[in-house]
Amino acid sequence: MSSRRVRCRSQLKRGGGASMTVFTIGFTKKPAREFFQKLRRQGLARVVDVRLNNVSQLAGFSKRDDLQFFCESILSIGYLHLPELAPTQVMLDEFKKNHGTWSDYENKFLNLMAERKVEDTVERKVVDGGCLLCSEANPENCHRRLVAEYLQSKWGEVVIEHIL
Repeated sequence: MSSRRVRCRSQLKRGGGASMTVFTIGFTKKPAREFFQKLRRQGLARVVDVRLNNVSQLAGFSKRDDLQFFCESILSIGYLHLPELAPTQVMLDEFKKNHGTWSDYENKFLNLMAERKVEDTVERKVVDGGCLLCSEANPENCHRRLVAEYLQSKWGEVVIEHIL
């Protein structure tokens, strides 16, 4: 199981407890067996789906209802869709269909997270032990990485582990 661990500045929560961990994973370029094996790890409590569109036929085994069933049946973990952590359709189209630059997309997305005040509206207990799911195989040019890093910058106590 390949993963990359990115640690934040402080490993302690205010009050002296351990830091929270957020995982990230993309489902493309992974067969279902590999995908679900990668999710078998200590501390992973739920898949947090951060896709805007999670019911497309192109999503295969990762369609919302199927993924929820598989998470519960195969892994005994939860599944939650949080579209407030997804980009807008306009942003996606500008980037993907109109071949926008990553830096423009990243800036717009981070501004969207700030406008939505997700650090205040998303419960920490949902993120702690959660695995942010999106389609991109790698986190470098994926908004799930931006979400994790944004929350880390606001909460200051988040360990990010990208499951590759």
